[in-house]
Amino acid sequence: MRKTLGIFIFLLLLFFAKGVSAQQPIRVNCGGPSYTDSKGQVWSADHDFNSGATYSVASTISGTPDQKLYQSERYGDAVIYSFPVANGNYAVNLLLAEIYSPYFKVGARLINIKVQGVLTFPNIDIFASVGGDAALTKSTTAVVSNSTLKVELDNVVGGAKCSAIEILPLTSGPSGPPLILNFTYPDGTPVAGTLAYTVSSSLLSFQGSAPLNSGQAQCVIFANPSAMGISAQFTVNLSLTDTAGHTLWQLTVAMDPSQVNLAAVQSSALNVVVQKM
Repeated sequence: MRKTLGIFIFLLLLFFAKGVSAQQPIRVNCGGPSYTDSKGQVWSADHDFNSGATYSVASTISGTPDQKLYQSERYGDAVIYSFPVANGNYAVNLLLAEIYSPYFKVGARLINIKVQGVLTFPNIDIFASVGGDAALTKSTTAVVSNSTLKVELDNVVGGAKCSAIEILPLTSGPSGPPLILNFTYPDGTPVAGTLAYTVSSSLLSFQGSAPLNSGQAQCVIFANPSAMGISAQFTVNLSLTDTAGHTLWQLTVAMDPSQVNLAAVQSSALNVVVQKM
C-alpha cells in the first residue's frame, strides 16, 4: 500500500498522452500588441479569444519588469481563450492586474477562472491580493486530450479580465511505466467523469484534471521528484467527480519524497469501485 501511495505522488504530472508531438510555448498579450519581454521572449498580439473588449493604461505596474504585459487587457462577462495545442501536459500562467482605477478597492471585482473546464481559481480579487496597478500571476497545470487548451474567465462581480496568458509544454522526465487507474461502479460499469489533482507544499502548488476514458486514467510515474521541483514534504489531493458533478472518491496523501524509491517498479494498476450517486 505504501508503494502505491508513493506512486500517486510521483505520477504527477498526470495523464501524459502517448505520442505527443512537439509543441512550442504560447504567449499572448491579451488586449495588446506583440511584445518582446525582458527575457527576450516574444508575446503575440491578442488572438484565439471568443469575445470581449479591450482596455489599456499607461500607468506604471509594480512587481514586474514587463510593463506592457499588464497595461492592456481583454475584459467581459465571459472571456474564453481556446488554443490549438498538441495533446499532453502544460503549465498555464495567467497574468492579471487591476488597472481600472474605479475598482481600486476590495470586492470591486471578483473573477472565476476555469482551465479545461475545471474551476481552478474561484473568486479572484486582484486588488485584494496585490493592490492597484500591480502584477499578479496565477499558475496551474492542464491536461489536453482533445487538441484544445481552454482558459475561461467568468464575471462574478465587476467583470472578468486577463492581461496575458502563457502556456508551456511540460516535458519532465525520465519516467517509468504507466500507472493505470480503473474506476467502476459495483455492477462493473465504467465511471464517466473527471479525475482532478492538487499538489501543494510550502514551495509550490499546482493542479489539473483529465476526463476518464471508459473509466480509466493512464498516468506516468516520475521516478525523480526533483524534475518537478519537489524536494520537501508535500500533499497530494485526488478527487473523482461524475458527469453530474457528484464527488465519488477522494484521496489525500502527505509524503516525504526522499523516502520513496520507485526505480524498481515494472508496472502498476489501481482498481477503485465507487457507489453511483
